[in-house]
Amino acid sequence: MTKASVSDLRYRFGKLEKLLRQGKEIQITKRNRVIARLVPATKEARKGSCIELPDFEARLKKIYGSRKMKVTGAELIARDRDRF
Repeated sequence: MTKASVSDLRYRFGKLEKLLRQGKEIQITKRNRVIARLVPATKEARKGSCIELPDFEARLKKIYGSRKMKVTGAELIARDRDRF
């Protein structure tokens, strides 16, 4: 198990990240006392870490179908800015 100080975590995170990717556990110390443990994520956790966005285009097609708006969003913003 590797030990790293809080300042190591702050200034040498790249090296610590490399150790984590190699599967090593790291103890974080402050004033020579262990305050935390960094454990590498499991493969399942890494796979699920990406956020999947909803299919907004499909939602719009479901709501509006093939109808087109008479005014574009850019035109609405331009009109709103002219008011002030």
